[in-house]
Amino acid sequence: MIAAAIAVGLQLGQLLLVLLLAPLLTGIVRKLKARMLARKGPPVLQPYRDLAKLLRKEAVVAENASWLFRAAPYLMFALLWLAAALVPTFTTRLPLSAAADLIALVGLLASARFLQALAGVDVGTSFGGIGASREMMIASLAEPAMLMVVFTVALFIHSTSIPAIAEFVLHNDVGLRVSFALGLISLIMVAVAETGRIPVDNPATHLELTMVHEAMVLEYSGRHLALVEAAQMLRIMFYMALIASVFVPWGLAGQGARIEDVGIGVAAFLGKLLAGAVLLAIFEVSIAKMRVFRVSEFLGVALLLGLLATIFLYVSQSA
Repeated sequence: MIAAAIAVGLQLGQLLLVLLLAPLLTGIVRKLKARMLARKGPPVLQPYRDLAKLLRKEAVVAENASWLFRAAPYLMFALLWLAAALVPTFTTRLPLSAAADLIALVGLLASARFLQALAGVDVGTSFGGIGASREMMIASLAEPAMLMVVFTVALFIHSTSIPAIAEFVLHNDVGLRVSFALGLISLIMVAVAETGRIPVDNPATHLELTMVHEAMVLEYSGRHLALVEAAQMLRIMFYMALIASVFVPWGLAGQGARIEDVGIGVAAFLGKLLAGAVLLAIFEVSIAKMRVFRVSEFLGVALLLGLLATIFLYVSQSA
């Protein structure tokens, strides 16, 4: 009973941790980008204030909006919160770890994306239709690339469970593998596209010729917009936690972890998030926004790298 209670407590801590840190991660990235561009930038805690302000405002809904437009923000937020909570951040000792399957997580992300695209075209505005069509174009290449990374990892570890993958990497000499390096690069490119970051999309712009994510949420306001923005922050948190737990799981507390091991795991996860925020900020200020029609080439490279990673691993194991 005590062990079960501890596991439930760790799972609840995981749920709260990803929810509380997601806006902070976004605020750190914005602050670092502003500093690198010689600007003061917004405070690190500004995303919390923005979400609180939006939650206090009344949601204005178009007259021709259906129930799907109203329900989509809640469903998107729930799906992305669940996906982020399933990825081990500081420990693998989680009751929901059995459900933390890479293919299931791809399905959760695809469901959230599908709801967002439907909500974008529900009202019938031109911007919503443009954003939804571009989002589906990105998804048609990003999802196969991510699945190829999943197949690469599963082919080597013989499991698609994220806790099992993290435990294997922690306790076995994986070494430097070309297939894993290609898979990591492919997953990073997919994460950049899925989270709407530069060079695929610019979250700080509202130009109709370039925006993708912002075009689908222009009709939202109040608490609905707060949930959509929080879901996008959770998406960034999810990809950073996924990359950290699969490719750099060092510091994660194992199944028989003690309290001090959990503390070390939390500290290690915070360090990984900070390192990821710094790298993301450096990358975004070092590269320009690409044309929308070049996005397919960008994600095509990600798909090719994922395919090469699977082929290289299969050939090396067969040799």
